[in-house]
Amino acid sequence: MSKSTKIGSQIYTPFTLKLYDWWVLKMSNHFAWKCPTHDVLVPHFTEYAGNEHLDIGVGTGFYLTHLPETTHISLMDINTNSLAVASNRIGSTRVKECIQHDVFEPFPAQYHGYFDSISMFYLLHCLPGALKDKVQVIANTAMGLKTGGTLYGATILGNDAGHNRLGKKLMKVYNSKGIFSNKDDTEDGLNAMLSSQFRDVAITRVGMVVLFTATGRRE
Repeated sequence: MSKSTKIGSQIYTPFTLKLYDWWVLKMSNHFAWKCPTHDVLVPHFTEYAGNEHLDIGVGTGFYLTHLPETTHISLMDINTNSLAVASNRIGSTRVKECIQHDVFEPFPAQYHGYFDSISMFYLLHCLPGALKDKVQVIANTAMGLKTGGTLYGATILGNDAGHNRLGKKLMKVYNSKGIFSNKDDTEDGLNAMLSSQFRDVAITRVGMVVLFTATGRRE
């Protein structure tokens, strides 16, 4: 785990995870990012989830609770606190695999071609570096998809997106502390990054957030 990756992940302690749903999913999404959790993000999460599903950057497991009981759920995160909280919330009997892994490292070989769908909600803007530095993350993750599988998620745009006063304040603080690394992120940049690894990419902007889907992994 790189030093910068470690800094970004250390924010998720047992205490901060207790505040996550309220602060991130309720307050920040509504007032700062203008992308409502229940009206926009939850439907996007559930629409593209397949039977064999992996969630990367699990947070508290909130989104996963909206999946059907028949979904085989696997979790991946570098932070053991997040893995524990999400697994407990969903129920250990529903969690098929719980994988501690740094997404900048090669995808675990035993899971190559294993998943119907992989989700990344609010992961990319938390990873260190510019979008061009995160191409390797997308390439690594793509290896986990079955033929025809879908990578999808949501990420917060950078400084030029037109943030409101609260959004600008949060962007400044989070980027200065290494919680976010997204000040230069754009829709075009995200599209280019995903298109370098997938043939079919779709992005939709809601407020300061881009929802994305990618299928057809390039060999």
